[in-house]
Amino acid sequence: MSPELIAVLAVIAVALLFDYTNGFHDAANAIATSVSTRALTPRIALLLAAVGNFVGAHFGAGVAKTVGDGLVTLPTGVASLGVVFAGVLGAIAWNLITWYFGLPSSSSHALFGGLVGATLLATGGVVQWANIGEKVIIPMVLSPVVGLVLGYLVMMIILWLFRKGQPGKLNRGFRWAQTVSAAAMSIGHGMQDAAKTMGIVVLALYTGGFQSDKTHIPGWVFWTSATMLALGTYAGGWRIIRTLGRKIIDLGPPEGFAAETVASAVLYFNALVLKAPISTTHTITSAIMGVGATKRISAVRWNVAGNIVIAWIITFPAAAAIACLAYLLVRPLF
Repeated sequence: MSPELIAVLAVIAVALLFDYTNGFHDAANAIATSVSTRALTPRIALLLAAVGNFVGAHFGAGVAKTVGDGLVTLPTGVASLGVVFAGVLGAIAWNLITWYFGLPSSSSHALFGGLVGATLLATGGVVQWANIGEKVIIPMVLSPVVGLVLGYLVMMIILWLFRKGQPGKLNRGFRWAQTVSAAAMSIGHGMQDAAKTMGIVVLALYTGGFQSDKTHIPGWVFWTSATMLALGTYAGGWRIIRTLGRKIIDLGPPEGFAAETVASAVLYFNALVLKAPISTTHTITSAIMGVGATKRISAVRWNVAGNIVIAWIITFPAAAAIACLAYLLVRPLF
């Protein structure tokens, strides 16, 4: 095999490994609320999330193109594949660290931070800071704010519409409704997170000279990325599921339905309309906080929320730092 082919295969392999860790790290995004409200059993919820992620991946082409062509300009030749390899390694490492501590950080921002960190050290590599600001930093700030506000508003509407309902009947009804909202959330997660892996694979194929179009996504890339994300999701990420499902606030079925509905709507709008890669973790977590605040402000465990926000803030630079170290180690191989 040629050096170019070996390098491309190495990048694809590590990208799919990231996809798998993304699945079990972010499984909580889709199912934590449904499991915590007992709308779905854990295994049924994981299976639903895996199928939803697989389906959603096939609608994430716009996000994939943004990731593959818009955030960094790589050096020429095989050396550029070393940059991508190190960047993805940085994202994987940060995913595993935050998973171990049960922190729902953003796999998306870990990936972006990793790519930026490795590019900064590469001769001829250029970070497109304007695009980073527009497509990463601004959505990183706005999506949690939108999730928080919409979560609060939607929950207030639900409370008003069903103010005369019997709590027992309402809970039963919203448990059924959560099956739909959890499925919608899973598809939205697939649109965003599988698409990011697809973008990395296409970037590797183009840079290695195995395809001439930097935005074309071959069919096998859709299927492979979707399958790895689905397998990772089904493996589960119980540490983070417990944090989202119980530690921020005690959710009931109406709250779970509201949070999932808001989060999935934000994900769909960004993937299909703006084609912007946003964090599913930030979106669902902030929606849960907004929903919880309708009970009373103190109902949200703000100390836990504060730890999560700190993890959000340090994810990008932490993954970038790990990727820098990884690049120094792997640079002689590319």
